[in-house]
Amino acid sequence: MVAVIDYNAGNIRSVLYALERIGVEHELTSDPDRIRAADKVIFPGVGHAASTMKHLNETGLADLIRSLTQPVFGVCVGMQLLCSHSEEGDVECLGIFPERVRQFRPTNGDKVPHMGWNEVKLAAANDWVSGEVDGGYCYYVHSYYVEAGPDTVATTTYCGREFAAMLRKDNFYAAQFHPEKSAKVGERIIRDFLAV
Repeated sequence: MVAVIDYNAGNIRSVLYALERIGVEHELTSDPDRIRAADKVIFPGVGHAASTMKHLNETGLADLIRSLTQPVFGVCVGMQLLCSHSEEGDVECLGIFPERVRQFRPTNGDKVPHMGWNEVKLAAANDWVSGEVDGGYCYYVHSYYVEAGPDTVATTTYCGREFAAMLRKDNFYAAQFHPEKSAKVGERIIRDFLAV
């Protein structure tokens, strides 16, 4: 069973629909016991880093997420909150990944937020995503990005800089883009996560 963490974030329904499409048993829950008992956990969402971290800390979900030992997949803001710090509200995050979250500074007429399809390039450190994902296009909606670092398993480029498209450390996996909205490439990534 896959637990999708319910923390009042936006865009969670699209993740649930994606899991339904591929026939995976899942539930949306904020119950710590249900989350701990799940085979896999997805931490998705769209929201503001500082206000979301405040909610996670107040509800105990922050400590719960840090303590999980099964595979956990952070998506979009979920990925950013797994990092050490975000410039969005100048907030300390969950600290799973040492990478920091920075705000885009537009160059050459690039628009922020970054919205649209961008190529994903797998890095040498990739050890969980199918090779067919390399060079595929995924759908992004974000104004902040995660610096590429030792946990980066895929990158993309926008605003004149390469940044982390996907991360992995121990049992934590993450994507900056929305795999649930990224057609066949996104479905492949979700299936790869479910297979770990």
